[in-house]
Amino acid sequence: MMTITETELAEARAAWGNGLVALSTAYDDCGIKAARAVADNLLDELYGFEFGTILFKPTLSGGAQTFRTDKKGTLSYFIGHNPNYPQDTGFGLKSWRKVTSETSSFFIEGDVAMWMGWVFFTNKEGDTIKVDKSFGYRRVNDGSLKLILHHSSLPFDR
Repeated sequence: MMTITETELAEARAAWGNGLVALSTAYDDCGIKAARAVADNLLDELYGFEFGTILFKPTLSGGAQTFRTDKKGTLSYFIGHNPNYPQDTGFGLKSWRKVTSETSSFFIEGDVAMWMGWVFFTNKEGDTIKVDKSFGYRRVNDGSLKLILHHSSLPFDR
């Protein structure tokens, strides 16, 4: 298996951001059913559930459901509408129109890579929020990268 490159890390982050924009747009244009279909496909394409549990700490999560390790919990965070996760309001439904990132650092070893930096989310009104992110990727047999770690938090503010 080929070693992951820095370019591949950038492409994987861009695919994640473009997927989030597609999810938000589907929701805004066609409602929750369309958003659920986009999110379901997006998670299969970008997250490594086939490896077993993933490590996902969403930005806006807490209590007993702070961490998500499976597709069900991950999907709920992105689209909400799940009574088993009552705090989830659907991060992917927030009318995102642009997602960009800035790298702080990364680590690559063979078919596993870690990335850390900032992700900027811009909604349809033009408002932007900055989020601290760490992504961990593993290359799958078809050569693509899948997320096995996704940690997200709001920047510390005194």
